Amino acid sequence: MAFGAVPGLNRHTHPVDEWALVEAAFDPKGQAEAETIFSVANGYLGMRGNWDEGRKGHEYGTFINGFHETWSIRHAEEAYGFARVGQTIVNVPDSKIIRLYVDDEPFVLTEADLLRYTRRLEFREGYLCREVEWCTPGGKRVLIESRRMVSFTERHLALIEYDVTVLDADASIVLSSQILNRQDSEDEYHAPPPAEELGGFDPRKAEAIEERVLVPQLQRITNERAMLGYRANRSLMTVVVGMHHRLETENDWDQSADIDDDLAKHVYRVRARAGKRIRLTKFISYHTSRGVPTRELADRCSRTLDRALETGVPELFAQQRAWLDEFWDRCGVEIEGQPETLQAVRWNLFQLAQASTRSDGQGVPAKGMTGSGYGGHYFWDTEIYVMPFLSYTMPNVARNLLRFRVGMLDEARDRARELNQRGALFPWRTINGQESSAYYAAGTAQYHIDADIAHALMQYVNAAGDHEFLKRGGADVLVETARLWEDLGFWRTNGDRKFHIDGVTGPDEYTTVVDDNLYTNVMAKANLLAAADVCRRLQAEDPHAYGRLVARLGLEDREVEDWRAAAEAMEIPFDAFRGIHPQDARFLEKEMWDLEHTPPEKRPLLLHYHPLVIYRFQVLKQADVVLALLLQGHEFTAEQKRRDFEYYDALTTGDSTLSAVVQSIVAAEVGYHRLASKYFEDALYVDLSNLHRNTSDGVHVASTGGIWMALVNGYGGMRDHHGDLSFDPRLPEDWTRLQFRLAVRQSRITVTVRQDRIDFALDYGPAVSVSVRGVPVDILPGSGASVPLEHQGPRISQDPPTAHDFEGALRADGSVVTASIPTISADDWDFED
Repeated sequence: MAFGAVPGLNRHTHPVDEWALVEAAFDPKGQAEAETIFSVANGYLGMRGNWDEGRKGHEYGTFINGFHETWSIRHAEEAYGFARVGQTIVNVPDSKIIRLYVDDEPFVLTEADLLRYTRRLEFREGYLCREVEWCTPGGKRVLIESRRMVSFTERHLALIEYDVTVLDADASIVLSSQILNRQDSEDEYHAPPPAEELGGFDPRKAEAIEERVLVPQLQRITNERAMLGYRANRSLMTVVVGMHHRLETENDWDQSADIDDDLAKHVYRVRARAGKRIRLTKFISYHTSRGVPTRELADRCSRTLDRALETGVPELFAQQRAWLDEFWDRCGVEIEGQPETLQAVRWNLFQLAQASTRSDGQGVPAKGMTGSGYGGHYFWDTEIYVMPFLSYTMPNVARNLLRFRVGMLDEARDRARELNQRGALFPWRTINGQESSAYYAAGTAQYHIDADIAHALMQYVNAAGDHEFLKRGGADVLVETARLWEDLGFWRTNGDRKFHIDGVTGPDEYTTVVDDNLYTNVMAKANLLAAADVCRRLQAEDPHAYGRLVARLGLEDREVEDWRAAAEAMEIPFDAFRGIHPQDARFLEKEMWDLEHTPPEKRPLLLHYHPLVIYRFQVLKQADVVLALLLQGHEFTAEQKRRDFEYYDALTTGDSTLSAVVQSIVAAEVGYHRLASKYFEDALYVDLSNLHRNTSDGVHVASTGGIWMALVNGYGGMRDHHGDLSFDPRLPEDWTRLQFRLAVRQSRITVTVRQDRIDFALDYGPAVSVSVRGVPVDILPGSGASVPLEHQGPRISQDPPTAHDFEGALRADGSVVTASIPTISADDWDFED
């Protein structure tokens, strides 16, 4: 368990509600994390859960997917091929602000006398709402209610309703609605920046840009509407934000408006009578571009705002609810008798919707649009952890994400050439398609991203039956990534002829630049075979499409056979003496890190030990071999999976949130059911309980995708190898029913797992064929299918081994394995007087 924390929510402040995340009491100390977990977003636009009044926040974040600034990466020592241009997501102008004054007293949550308080993130309604009763310094009771929504149906639109009612007296009310450029303007209340609050070095945070980022280009203001437009200083991207107001009240009121380069303000002065509500509705629109002038973006904002005004607030909220009704019908998971778990699961799935569904033409940032962590970059996380959820529930969104990768192909070709390789090498971290990782050992060297993209592509094609996508760029990705692998690897004869891949880094970032990383080799093998199979299938079934592919890429027939030969001869490291797959060719030669006795204050290791110290040990940041056991499980026997899991579980720190979900799935498969539940709980609450102590930087989106995988692939036992769906359930002992839905080609099935059986229903479409523990099952219209289950897989009662259990074991060469922690105490130093 990460850092020794206990998963779960404080039920005094966060009561159980299966359809909402609730904050029932105000806790100013937890607001850095609350800003993240109460964010609202739609995949394009995201607003952190800052208080409406815009005071005393941790990070006043508003983010737009793909809108970034570039900066020059300065290396202490330069070398050819190092990443040159960094990219960082920009905190676009903050339009959430509505400041309240009652009899000239400002409403500041952290200082206010609160008679009651509640805040809710509604999973079905799709908005954040808050209700506060405030006793002013003058003794007046004021009810403040608000709703904040980022629209799923109108991706450029957000909406805020802000209601004020003085309950027991007349009062002077002032509402100041603002757009504020926080990226470049000093916070007027001098709140400390996030790094100062939490302290210390942390490579997971976004890079800070000291010079001005947003260059003013446009200011427009009328009595109801204001707009600010900017151009990013270096990337030259443009953004315009517009707001339009509607005030509804029986009270008398007047207004004024003001604007400058970094602040637009509408001020409403209301002579409030007791019990007479004041409602300020704020319509907000953002439009961005890679170079369209701000005047055109302003016209787009105006059209968005005009359309929203014409539609009306009730209908906009109704559309949001209808969209989410369909989302939960497609993507929802039901868990009988587990309300706390179900609440957390729904929060995680809701975050997936907020991170991906309207990304339209962009990727999915590691933190979605909920924070600036990792600089807003796209990683391989999307393909391995988010795409499975989308491919089997929302295939249109999955297709858009793959089209985004296809659009990066030219930059990936350029990067491969820069590294003296044929084909294409996709960047490990990026926003604009260029590699942005300054640390190549744990960045560029992760060549496996090529195979991860190919894996996600074929998973989508097989799940959706969308073979046309292969003709529209998908095959190009497969060909160019296969070329990379065939060129990067080499043949070696030592008894038999094998294909090796040297000098790469696998998913585990605590072990870098190694030879024959098992995960990389297994995934590269699948990539090579997929490319060969698709080419031969196109050649046989659509010669014209194949001819266009050949002409487009200069594809030669011998290449296809070379890919297959390399795949079939791929070196898959295996230590027969230990009966396990080494993570790489020399991994087992190192000594073990004693994780069991590593103090929590020394975790995560990357914040307390130099990389070279970590690299010398058998220790893992995240699942590596174990991830291969999941994604390419047909390549391993059941016994190999169990032995590999036991070995690497003892060495895995869980310092990455990408790990727990994978460990949960494989633990369930091999029989460690209690450990599977522990890892599932860790992942389920990683942000809700701030288990990794960096939730303030944004939601761990990959982990939210992994929650769906842990339910469907872990407890549901679903696997899809080459398009063949199979099930081998592993339901926890205290669960009575798990239900989920899967989109399979032109059909959708509902899967219900119980302790004694698994049921299938065909919701629509043609019949679907699956297998349950090797037995074929046809799911037919109107009748479905039910298969009895004699058990829920093997159950291993004891805990898996620790590093100490392996200590003293012999290697094949007769050397003894040790386990230790690299520490130096004061007694080890030779001090001089």
